[in-house]
Amino acid sequence: MLQRHKNIIRVLFLILAAATGIAAPVRADAPVTVFAAASLKNALDAVAADWTTSTGKDARISYEGSSVLAKQIEQGAPANVFISADADWMDYLDKRKLVQPGTRKTLLGNHLVLIAPADSKVSLDIKPGFDLAGALKGGRLAMADTKGVPAGKYGKAALEKLGVWKGVEGQVAQAENVRAALAFVARGETPLGIVYQTDAAVEPKVKIVATFPDDTHAPIVYPAALIAGRGSADASAFLAYLSSPAASAIFAKYGFVILH
Repeated sequence: MLQRHKNIIRVLFLILAAATGIAAPVRADAPVTVFAAASLKNALDAVAADWTTSTGKDARISYEGSSVLAKQIEQGAPANVFISADADWMDYLDKRKLVQPGTRKTLLGNHLVLIAPADSKVSLDIKPGFDLAGALKGGRLAMADTKGVPAGKYGKAALEKLGVWKGVEGQVAQAENVRAALAFVARGETPLGIVYQTDAAVEPKVKIVATFPDDTHAPIVYPAALIAGRGSADASAFLAYLSSPAASAIFAKYGFVILH
């Protein structure tokens, strides 16, 4: 009977917390919930597995475009840790006081590349005015959403800087995240695509045609932080582990640039 009363009180508290916006306490034994940019999937899965082996703790990771994840967190999704593929979406949450002060750190960097199916014969030299439209031969250019997803924004900025965006704007096949753009090219649905170097490295069905000069777009960075009101000892430990020598070695193996 006593246990039943305790359960009823707990349920009532959770209902009250949801109604008032008060964050429910995180159980010490609950998995750490991580919201991470889609481009991190292979590397971060390996890092999380290593953390679990080392600590016996679990991390539950949701991957999507950084814009989608930031909006979900804003709407109350129960993430403990957020890892964005650009500074803008972390700033978005920071301005809304949804980032726990003092926990934000810049972990990684990346490079932007033009890809094609592995058997493609296309050859291009990325430079101002290069004939991207001609290389598409009437096909489409796969990119992540250029209005919100970091990879899409970096890609559009690069094409604008190089003076070729207007020539291909009408041929862009926009995807919900960078891994979806990668899949378009891997399946042969588009002849070319723009993704991160690390995405191309984990997909054998594509090849890198050329790498965009770093000065054609804003620096590609991956900041990570705890979410305000969702902190726990395990979440703090996981965030710290992301910049450990062991994690850095895994990220480097997958082609990320270590920035911390």
